[in-house]
Amino acid sequence: MLRSQRIEALYALLFLAPFLIHLGVFFVFAFVRTLGFSFTDKTLIGQSYQIVGFANFIQLFQDPRFIAALTHSISFMLIVTTLQTFLALSMAAILNQRLRGITFFRTVYYIPSVLSSAAVTVIAIWFFQKTGFLNTFIGWIGSVAPVLLTFVAIFVLAQAVQVAWERIRGLPVALTDPALATISLAVGLALTWLLAALGVVVPREAQPPEFTWLTNSDRFLGVPIPLWSIIMLNTFTTIPTLMLIFLAGLQDIPKSIYEAAAIDGASPLQQFFSVTVPMLRPVTFLVITLSLIGTLQMFDQVALMGDAAPLDSIIVLAYYVYNNVFSGEGRVGLASAAAIILAALTFAIVLLQRALGISEKAH
Repeated sequence: MLRSQRIEALYALLFLAPFLIHLGVFFVFAFVRTLGFSFTDKTLIGQSYQIVGFANFIQLFQDPRFIAALTHSISFMLIVTTLQTFLALSMAAILNQRLRGITFFRTVYYIPSVLSSAAVTVIAIWFFQKTGFLNTFIGWIGSVAPVLLTFVAIFVLAQAVQVAWERIRGLPVALTDPALATISLAVGLALTWLLAALGVVVPREAQPPEFTWLTNSDRFLGVPIPLWSIIMLNTFTTIPTLMLIFLAGLQDIPKSIYEAAAIDGASPLQQFFSVTVPMLRPVTFLVITLSLIGTLQMFDQVALMGDAAPLDSIIVLAYYVYNNVFSGEGRVGLASAAAIILAALTFAIVLLQRALGISEKAH
C-alpha cells in the first residue's frame, strides 16, 4: 500500500471512529451482553447468577402476558405499517401537485411529526376519554346528521339534474364537473338553510356515546380496543415523516415518463399504478423497512399511557422487556430473552419482506 493510500485510510478511520465506537459500545457490546444474560437467572437485586440454558425462553412461552405482548406487537406492526404506507403515499401524491400555497399545506401536514411524543400522548389520553373530544364529536355529528344528510341529498340531486340536462344538450360533462359542482353546492346550502329555518329539518339533541376507548375490554379484528387507540395515535404522528420520504422519491421521477404515458392515453390513475408505484419501489422498500422496525420496537406511547389503560390490553414486546427489568425483583435474564426474541423477530420480518418481492430495485 502506498503512503498516500495509508494516509487516506487513516483519515477515513478517524472520521468513522466516533460512529464505530458508538456502534461498538451501545449496539454490539449491548447485544452480546444481552445474549449472555438471556441464558442466566440474573436479577437486579441479586449479586450472583447461574446459567439456566434455555429455561428463560421456555418460561416466556408459558407466560400469558408475553404471548399477549407478542400478539399485540405483530398485530400493531401489520396494521400500522399498512396504514402508514398507504396514507403517506396518498398524501405525498396529493402534495406533489403544482398548486398555489402547496408549501403551506406541506408544512401543516408535517407538523405532527415534530411534536413531542409525550405531549401528543397526553392529548390523546384526553382525546379518547369517555367524555373526551372523540365521543363529544361523534355525539355532535349524530345531532346534526339530519341537516348534513339533507344537504348531501340536495347536492347530489342538483348535480345529477345539471349533468343530465347538459348531456341532453349534447355536452359531454363529467359527473364531477367542478363548475356544476359549485352551483350544486350553492343550491344545497341555500335549500338546507331554508328547510332548517322553516323547521322542516332540525338538529337532534346531542347524545355522546357511552363508549370507552381506553378501558374497554372488547376486541375489534382480534385487537383490544385500547390498542386501537394507540394504533391511531402512532399512525397520526408517523405518517408525515414517511410522507416526506415519498415526496422526495416522487420528485425524482422524470416528468418525461408521465408525458409519454399521457400521450399514450394513460389516465392519471393508470399513470399512478403503472409509473409512480413501480418507480417508487426503492423508496417503498425503505419506508416499509423503517415502519416494520419502528412498529415492532414501539415503546414510548404504551409507557406514557400509564394507568389510563389496562396494561394487558396494550402491552407490546418492547414494554414487556422494560417492565420485567424495572418492576418487582428485576428479572434481567427473562427480559434479555424477550429482547433477543424481539431482535430475531425484527430481523426475520425484514428478510421475509425482501423475499416477498418488496425489493429496493425500481422497475
